[in-house]
Parts: sequence; C-alpha cells; structure tokens
Amino acid sequence: VELYSQLPIPAFERDTEYIALHKDDEYCFIDGVIKSTDGGEWPIEDYRKVTNESIVKHSSAKHTHNQRDSYAVGALARFNVNYDQLHARAKTAAAAMKLKPKVIKPFYNTAAQVVEIVHCLEDAISLTEQILKMGVRAEEPVPIARRSGEGVGACDVPRGTLFHNYVIDKGRVVGANCIIPTGQNLANIEADMRALVPTILDKSQADITHMMEMLVRAYDPCISCSTHLLNVKFE
Repeated sequence: VELYSQLPIPAFERDTEYIALHKDDEYCFIDGVIKSTDGGEWPIEDYRKVTNESIVKHSSAKHTHNQRDSYAVGALARFNVNYDQLHARAKTAAAAMKLKPKVIKPFYNTAAQVVEIVHCLEDAISLTEQILKMGVRAEEPVPIARRSGEGVGACDVPRGTLFHNYVIDKGRVVGANCIIPTGQNLANIEADMRALVPTILDKSQADITHMMEMLVRAYDPCISCSTHLLNVKFE
C-alpha cells in the first residue's frame, strides 16, 4: 500500500460501465447477482443478457457490451460495485491511495488489486479463526450420481467475472460456454486506447507505445502473459 500510494500512476480517465458479482453481506467473489455501476441487477443464469457477445471484423475474439458500447470487469469493477462490503482495513488502504468509488481511471486497476489483497488477507484470518472454533474433522467424499441437466456458474477471479455454462447428458458434458474476463474487457480496452492516444500525441513514438502497453497491462489480460507484444502503427 505504501509503495502504490507513492507511484506516479497515469491520471487518464474515461467513464465506462463496470460490472461485477455482488452480494449485500460480503465482498463477492462467487455467486451472488450480476450488478452494474450504470444500474441494474441480473441473476447469474441471465449472463447472456448482460454480455451480449458479438463478432467484430477486426478481431478473431468476440466483443461484449451491456448498457454501453463496452464495459469493464476486474478489480476496479469489483471495487466500484462492492466498495461498501470491503473490510475496514481495505477501505483504509484505498484511502491511502486516494481511491473512492466511482473510480474511472483504468490505470488504477492494479491499485484496486492491492486493496483487494488487504481485504482477502483480513478475510482469510477471519475464516481461519472460524474453522478453528468449529473444529477440523475428517469427512468422506459425497457420492455423486450421474445426471442430466444444465447449470450456470459465475465467479469473480482476479482478472474479472468468469461465466461458465454446461449441459450434461447422463454424466457427460455435451455443451459448454465460457465467457472469460479478458474477452469481456477487449472492447473497453480498445475504447480506452482511442480516448488515450489523442492526449499523448505530443510524446515520442517510443513513449506512446510504452503508454499504450501500460494501459493494456493495467487490465491484467491473459494475452499479455502469452504474447508480451503490442504492435503500434504510426502514420
């Protein structure tokens, strides 16, 4: 927290829709409802009504949109949606980094991750104490019968909300659909780039490229781990 409170994080901002899972009684990572900073809540099984995947000409990856042309998921989205459910020490950490919802600065996503680390550490201590009070005992695995049906689940992983939907026929998976966080952020990253570039045209080509790489990596996308590459074309 002390380190991040002193880092020179770019002040670029762009208002957008933030989406995350939400529960009234805890900082939500699993289940709950889908909630938007633009207003609206949806049950998890209605995830398709929120994500609205579409094919775009310039990419092999689908884009998503909800109430605007794009939306963001991830630590900053969870912070904006679930700030009231944060642990008190996590709120103190947020204040130290001058974070208060609604934060619309994409470069601050990593700072929001730091806030979540503080929250999760405090939550881990509390959960461990509860388990110790309850007592640890050996338990046999629950037998599971092979069935048929369809199920939808959602969890907010570090990069954002993951939706997963499976169709099972007599114990065999015959259909599956996963909408991953990076895919949901792609349209928003592109929108941020279009807004950022005009504000940094006075910089050198190397600095412009570096700033755009920083923006992409602020979203913590899986593509940055696999390719480590961003091609910038100057005309």
